[in-house]
Amino acid sequence: MVLLVLLSILSCENEFSEKDKQEYTQKGKVIAEATFKTLSSQLMVQMKAGGPAQAIPFCNQQAAPLTSEISNKYKVVIKRTSDQLRSFNNKPTKREIDIIKNYKQLLAESKELKPVVEIDSMNKKHFYAPIIMKANCLACHGKLNETMSFKTDSIVKSLYKLDKAIGYNEGDLRGVWSIAFNN
Repeated sequence: MVLLVLLSILSCENEFSEKDKQEYTQKGKVIAEATFKTLSSQLMVQMKAGGPAQAIPFCNQQAAPLTSEISNKYKVVIKRTSDQLRSFNNKPTKREIDIIKNYKQLLAESKELKPVVEIDSMNKKHFYAPIIMKANCLACHGKLNETMSFKTDSIVKSLYKLDKAIGYNEGDLRGVWSIAFNN
């Protein structure tokens, strides 16, 4: 009898209702949007002030602290990751790679890319959403000698020796937002 009660309690902990999924999808969207707005607005200020020569070092030094600040504000762990990394501090997990592959397949089929909300292996609610390449991001993530200059590529390579985060077109999947909720 005790075993049945214990099993029923444990199985309830792993349940994730449709209402919970909707709630965490909305929370995840708000957090991802806030993070994107913070990072992109700061980068645009740097781009206007000094172009890629100023924006790239700023991103290298400030993107992680800014993201960490927002993580603390919302009591979550925010990560931006990709299968084409610029910073290996953002290396994807196996699950994140699966999510990226799925989004790429959906994009290739011209299907809508929707956020994914699930309970992760640590029994935490986890939100994933696509990061789609915008035109203004191509100055640092685009194709060499098309949307990204040789000078910009040199600056990127000086700070990110093993950079793979180039060659994108507008509308390409850049990576994913991966947000783990602590509650």
